[in-house]
Amino acid sequence: MNKIFEVPLYGYEHSPDQDASTPARHKVIVVGAGPIGLAAAIDLAQQGIQVLVLDDNDKVSFGSRAVCYAKRPLEILDRLGCGQPMVDKGVEWNIGKVFFDDRQVYEFNLLPEAGHQRPAFINLQQYYFEEYMVNRVRELQAEGAPIEIRGRNKVEAVGTHDDHVKVEVETPEGSYTLEADWLIACDGAGSPVRAMLGLDFVGRVFEDNFLIADVIMEADFPTERWFWFDPPFNRGQSALLHKQPDGVWRIDLQLGWDIDKEREKRPENVIPRLKAMLGDDVKFELEWVSIYTFQCRRMEQFRQGRVIFAGDAAHQVSPFGARGANSGLQDTDNLVWKLKLVLDGNAPESLLDSYDYERVHGADENILNSSRSTDFITPKSDMSRLMRDAVLDLSEHYAFARPLVNSGRLSVPCTYDGSPLNSADALGGPRRTRPGSPCPDVPIADGFLLPKLADRFTLLTIDADAPDLIEEDGVEVTRLALSVKDDPTMALKERYLGDSDSAVYLIRPDQHVAARRPSFDENQFRHAIRRATGKE
Repeated sequence: MNKIFEVPLYGYEHSPDQDASTPARHKVIVVGAGPIGLAAAIDLAQQGIQVLVLDDNDKVSFGSRAVCYAKRPLEILDRLGCGQPMVDKGVEWNIGKVFFDDRQVYEFNLLPEAGHQRPAFINLQQYYFEEYMVNRVRELQAEGAPIEIRGRNKVEAVGTHDDHVKVEVETPEGSYTLEADWLIACDGAGSPVRAMLGLDFVGRVFEDNFLIADVIMEADFPTERWFWFDPPFNRGQSALLHKQPDGVWRIDLQLGWDIDKEREKRPENVIPRLKAMLGDDVKFELEWVSIYTFQCRRMEQFRQGRVIFAGDAAHQVSPFGARGANSGLQDTDNLVWKLKLVLDGNAPESLLDSYDYERVHGADENILNSSRSTDFITPKSDMSRLMRDAVLDLSEHYAFARPLVNSGRLSVPCTYDGSPLNSADALGGPRRTRPGSPCPDVPIADGFLLPKLADRFTLLTIDADAPDLIEEDGVEVTRLALSVKDDPTMALKERYLGDSDSAVYLIRPDQHVAARRPSFDENQFRHAIRRATGKE
């Protein structure tokens, strides 16, 4: 077993807060030092906001857990200073293959176009992800950033007030009390904070179970996502195979509903299943085994006064499609710039209601896709299975049937159509860059576009004139001027101009489009800035 599970990354240390006569007050407390909580904390600290992370653990999470990270979350992690180690260690892939019985029926490419800095997906064990995030925290601390992690500090009670949140914390040395202007709950699907506040977590639990086995083996399978429907080694069920670093392979096997979970996890029962899949001659050893049940649920509202929920604490989807951690990173990406504006006094507190609107929209999109995947993978009637199998048969020879195959619609970034922060589209340009959309990357003269759109409002001009700086009610917007003449790939024109000769885009700090027009109109863009910051 990997030694990483045994080493404390943020071991318990006594804090002066534990000796304070009155509760110490913090700007932001994050509950949970998993990937989503650490992403929120790093983002806050990079922008100079004092943040404290509390976790009842002091090590990385046990087992590989989440392993698939999509292009958009990798771009977010680039902004947080964690993207490169993820890509350096991870296994890159963009090809998926679908099998029915013992034959391949088709394959797909998740990133068929060039001109992107990051791959469609990488596979990487969650424990490495958490280690890299903690490393980034240590880098920020060395630079003097206001960020702290306290391990073995378990939140036991949360009290909400109009202007702060009170937190009772249990440690190996006893309990103490803290206060925070804002609390971000990133404490997982079983969220104790959510339970303490008596909040609902409603949705659908699917009647099926899946075995996860991470095995260490030398194998010559390509670096691709392989998914089987009704394979010979798991009749009537499904299977999934993914490659991870260090010779670790992720295998998911559908088991059915009426099973003894503890019995199925025993090595003497897992190993024969894996041998049936891999062959008796393949040598492997088990690293981690778990059984999960599909669940698609979310909170009714992600913001509860001064307590804000993100990641699995706010919403939960089935693992097929890699939508869990990927959507959680999009939660914090959406939240932190808004919270900074509020804390700095440059936006009304009501701006945070747009976090709820936009990320509930994202969660509903994920739940819809995840539910459809689950219904296709696990038909609930004989007629549904006949229809599913007919689609799989047709997909081998006919392209029209392939979009109907659903082995897990893989994570794509959410577009916030209808967001109150969007201005009406005045460009009529490419649909992929309409207001509410995440900006697609393009190659530019000195690298790639997205790193130049991070952490601030940007006026992106393409063959158009505009001021280099606009200040609107405390919010500064800086210009980035580009020209299609400097892009021999024509990706800039294709992704941002379409049939237009010029364009001006207002880009939010999370790299989503807030407004776009064919040319700069000062009055229109000042209104767009106010709208994007919750002032109109």
